[in-house]
Amino acid sequence: MLGTVAGIIAVSTLALSIVLSMFTSFSIPLILASLTIVVAVNVLQWLFAPYIIEALYRVRHVDPSDPRYGWLASMIRDLATRCGLSKIPTVGIAEIDIPNAFAYESPLTGPRVAVTRRMLQIVPRDELEAVLAHELGHIKHRDVVVMMLVSILPALAYWLGYVLMRMSFYASMDRERSASPLLFVAVGALLVAISFLLKLFVLHLSRLREYYADSFAVQHVVRGGTKLRRALARILVDTGRVRPSEIARHSKLRMLFIEDPEHSVVVPRGYSIDRIVEEIERSPPKSDILSTHPHPAKRFRFLKQLDEAIWGSR
Repeated sequence: MLGTVAGIIAVSTLALSIVLSMFTSFSIPLILASLTIVVAVNVLQWLFAPYIIEALYRVRHVDPSDPRYGWLASMIRDLATRCGLSKIPTVGIAEIDIPNAFAYESPLTGPRVAVTRRMLQIVPRDELEAVLAHELGHIKHRDVVVMMLVSILPALAYWLGYVLMRMSFYASMDRERSASPLLFVAVGALLVAISFLLKLFVLHLSRLREYYADSFAVQHVVRGGTKLRRALARILVDTGRVRPSEIARHSKLRMLFIEDPEHSVVVPRGYSIDRIVEEIERSPPKSDILSTHPHPAKRFRFLKQLDEAIWGSR
């Protein structure tokens, strides 16, 4: 993770150096203005994201005294205490038909965890405990803040590139400007390409943070790796039965979810959950370079190895 962050900073420094060296007359004001805009947009998104998420996914907070779902609030409270969280997250139920779970937070709302209604229907409580521990891992590691900060740099490179390409039009009309309009276009296009490279770094970091949260769950729930694999297998199978249009509708914030809704498996009905887990583990992993989450086969193998290392093989 440190190497990935170092790579993001190094490539971003290269991009800014290009702008500074080629457009010294106005590059510093341009960079400062762009940085102000990009940081302001990202910080505002971070602050108000919980309200947007809850509106988008129709999240209803669970009252601990709720006779039907009060156990969910109790499970979160017990897990948070066991995991050493300083604040007990608010728990909610998202009224969507895709099985999943996610964590989110901001200084305005504090930490929050939500599970979808479909998740509650298909995942047993002991496996759900491992899922919630994974989400608490994201909160414990401050992943929302980390990903928000590293996402600023690709956005800054893209915005600078866009502005330079737009400025090529004005440069062509200004005979006194020494820089060629083609130079504006070339450097702008290079910055856009660099922003794409930085985005790949950010996606890689996102996948690493998922492994990190998985490790947290395995450490704090007995046989957490086994339980989490079973829960993820149920999610993948059930998601495979959902209409593609429904998946696309709820995939806007896929980085938040415990599993990417675009990932799914199709198995014959009647397979036991343990057999499904074995099938996923044995499947050849595909490239996940453009994904926010590790490929299921890689993830299941990692969870199995870590579970055996911590809790022993059975």
